[in-house]
Amino acid sequence: MKRYLILLSAIGCWSFTVSALSPVDVAENTLKVNGNSEEVFYYGFAAGDELVFSFKELHGWSLKELEISELPSSVKFMDYKVRKLENKKLYIPRTGIYKFRLVNPEKTARYCKISIQRIPASTSTQDFSSSVFWRTVQDTTYIPTQEKYLMRRDTVAQNLMERVTKVSSSNIIFGKSKTDLIDFTLPKGTVSWSYYIGVGTEGQKAFVKAKRGFINTAATFASHIPGYGTMAALALYGINAFSLIQGEDNVKFWFIDDEINASLYKIGKKFKSFKQGDVLNDASQLKQPLMGKIYLGLLNDNIIESINVTISVTAIVVTEQNSIKNNKVMKITSREEAYLEN
Repeated sequence: MKRYLILLSAIGCWSFTVSALSPVDVAENTLKVNGNSEEVFYYGFAAGDELVFSFKELHGWSLKELEISELPSSVKFMDYKVRKLENKKLYIPRTGIYKFRLVNPEKTARYCKISIQRIPASTSTQDFSSSVFWRTVQDTTYIPTQEKYLMRRDTVAQNLMERVTKVSSSNIIFGKSKTDLIDFTLPKGTVSWSYYIGVGTEGQKAFVKAKRGFINTAATFASHIPGYGTMAALALYGINAFSLIQGEDNVKFWFIDDEINASLYKIGKKFKSFKQGDVLNDASQLKQPLMGKIYLGLLNDNIIESINVTISVTAIVVTEQNSIKNNKVMKITSREEAYLEN
């Protein structure tokens, strides 16, 4: 019986010691919360603490919102339209940092007196520091991205037209038109193109001669481009292998790049063109336009005889084959992190 009384006495003394731990002042401040703003502050608490919070608006006005939350985002207490709060107690289950947030959406400032205390669970946390410190932390994340890359690029010389067309004279007795309009379409991927125009037998001979002469030179074998030849060399490099001819017949020509002006040309109205000439024969490289339908207007100003016109057009076409590669892009972001030094 005596041992039992001694044990009860010891337990009673221990209980008295625990309950006798005095509250520790954490903060006692008067704060001005300006209109349309908020005040936020942070304090640390030890596991087992009892947080004691008191609040009073000094002018008797209410504060729109008062919130106490455990970082990072666990709300422990929230109240609205608060004028006064006495000894609100919160149990602290684990050591952590708590955020106190006072919100005033009104135009007039609020003057708030606050008191924050902690009642330690034991003497071992009596001297726990509630001060909160801040450090910059960098977070690294990897964002999946897809990157398009070129697998291969093919260059070919594409013959768009090679023909002899007859352009009638302006002899209206036989009802023949002295103009002609032909067209061709530049393929997608055209980077440059060339043309040859030659009148009569001499114009055709000059075309064939240049073509054969080019094949017999080493220039043909210097390029691996499919279809490489006289017209391709002209289109790609501007190398003109065609000789100027002598003769009596000529042709006027216009290159037109839209249907409206082509129609105006056809009916004899004023029109616009991007290239024109009055030649016995002519050859040139063009780098514009590079897409769409192109119209070639031909006019024979001989009032008696029709003429034969040799026409050749070649385009240099580049096609690309792309593929997708999966990548990860590293992204580093900085943020401020609160911590305790206990």
